[in-house]
Amino acid sequence: MRVIFMGSPDFSVSALDALIDAGHEIACVYCQPPRPAGRGKKDRPTAVQARAEELGLLVRHPLNFKDPADVAAFAELKADIAVVVAYGLILPQSILDAPSKGCLNIHASLLPRWRGAAPIHRAIMAGDEKSGVCIMQMDAGLDTGDVLLRDELVIGATETTADLHDRLAVMGAGMIVQSLEKYDDLSPAPQLEEGVNYAHKIDKAEAQIDWSRPAVEIDRQIRGLSPFPGAWCMLGKDRLKLLGSELAEGAGAAGEVLDDQLLIACGEGAVRLTRLQRAGKGAQDAEVFQRGKPIEKGTVL
Repeated sequence: MRVIFMGSPDFSVSALDALIDAGHEIACVYCQPPRPAGRGKKDRPTAVQARAEELGLLVRHPLNFKDPADVAAFAELKADIAVVVAYGLILPQSILDAPSKGCLNIHASLLPRWRGAAPIHRAIMAGDEKSGVCIMQMDAGLDTGDVLLRDELVIGATETTADLHDRLAVMGAGMIVQSLEKYDDLSPAPQLEEGVNYAHKIDKAEAQIDWSRPAVEIDRQIRGLSPFPGAWCMLGKDRLKLLGSELAEGAGAAGEVLDDQLLIACGEGAVRLTRLQRAGKGAQDAEVFQRGKPIEKGTVL
């Protein structure tokens, strides 16, 4: 098919590569415009733009589709279909209707479980046992369209958002290729009206650890916010980012370090920290971290 690809972050790159490998023609790639990043605050292109330019593809990044000229330029591509994955803009009806077969979305949740911006984070933070990918025929609502294809996987007990992100990206890439191959034979299924949740964008205010909460909630918070924005607590006067954890047995005052292997007491139960990062330093596995400047037993975070 002649495809318009619309995506921005790393999660989208696997799908772009898969479509090309499957022989589809990429008429144009749409992504978010470059934005200041890093210490120098220089404009940095999105992961999709960087990959598209490597492949010699036409790239566009309108701020929105309110300008009639941008809508006209989109329609003039005369695409069979648009594939949308973590693009970052809500598409108006004029864009949804432009390709002859409409727009398909790769959504990283078992719809309607998590609609919205942060389905992977929210699945882990909520303690979901399963996640997955839905290929959805887009409509004017927010992730409300009919589902063409769905697949699921089990979320691991110590899996972080980064881990699950990578698995779902690969899954989604395979599924979108399958969807285009079998498009005319697929039967769109309306989403259930029950069990709808909105995956709100992650707020940095959610990242501070409250050690008086139950261990099961803190463990989910740590894993769900890893690697970004990263759950954190204070170690003395310094902020300590927590990027990996697992549930463990232990009891003590909330935030107390119970042994030399970073077992931390919570309001109920305990968690063992498995990956950490000091301010201004790189992330380290707990074993390596403790060989440097260790956090001693009896310390209270």
